[in-house]
Amino acid sequence: MELFKGQNLIEFATRFNSDEKCIEYLAHIKWQDGFRCVKCGHTGSQVRKNHSRTCNKCSHTESATANTLFHKVKFGVQKAFFICFEMATTTKSLSASYVGERFGVTEKTARLFMHKVREAMKSSGNNPMSGNVHIDEFVIGGKEEGKVGRSYHIKKKKVICAVELTDDGKVKRMYSMKIDNYSSKELEKMFDAHISQQAKVTTDQWKGYRPLMSSYDIRQIESDRGSNFKALHTMIHQVKSWIRTTYSWVSTHNINRYLDEFCYRLNRSQMKKNIFNNLVRRMVIADKVKQADLICS
Repeated sequence: MELFKGQNLIEFATRFNSDEKCIEYLAHIKWQDGFRCVKCGHTGSQVRKNHSRTCNKCSHTESATANTLFHKVKFGVQKAFFICFEMATTTKSLSASYVGERFGVTEKTARLFMHKVREAMKSSGNNPMSGNVHIDEFVIGGKEEGKVGRSYHIKKKKVICAVELTDDGKVKRMYSMKIDNYSSKELEKMFDAHISQQAKVTTDQWKGYRPLMSSYDIRQIESDRGSNFKALHTMIHQVKSWIRTTYSWVSTHNINRYLDEFCYRLNRSQMKKNIFNNLVRRMVIADKVKQADLICS
């Protein structure tokens, strides 16, 4: 089966004009490397009319959506495909209320499924940044009286951001994640997840990075109100503006999911031709997500 490529909405709507077409496409991606029964591990199977597979050994039947993030999507796989396509190819994303209105589902249903998609957008951490990396922290939230700088006791969400730059200073990749405070232990989470020990890391003069110098090549310079980290601070401004204008507010429980969505699209901005297939494949292999873990806004 030919994989869908590109960002053309008309072509996408023509290709996936029914739930059956979407399930067929999902089955192709799910079993393109062969079938293996989840119960007995047997590799022989029979294909059913609804594109499910029945194991030749134990007779267990598995649907194309089973054990994927499309499992039990009650509003239809076609709508789910369209939401995935919009979230992957848009440049600014969509709010849950807008998606609910556009696709005829409730706002809560739209939000929960969009969080599932964001789970699939999470970085695998298998390709750490190894070049010229700039790192800084910032906060997301409204202004608080008397709380300035790196204040610990604030309601704002604390976030650390890292960008890998090209030789001419342009952003190559970016990762962000929530931190509980500005200690070395919390800052190290970014290094463990996304930064190679071969990377040339530049930070401002915050003391929290000093204990990490024994393991990483870290250079500290004066921020000069962000002028020495122009590319990094441009991306921080874009993240904060995106969350403020699209969602107005996000919970601490889900902030990492929104950051993963932003970074996923940015890191694949030069590979939009295959971004939908990449996202569907991620949703097929992703771990199951319980609805209770998605409840917060």
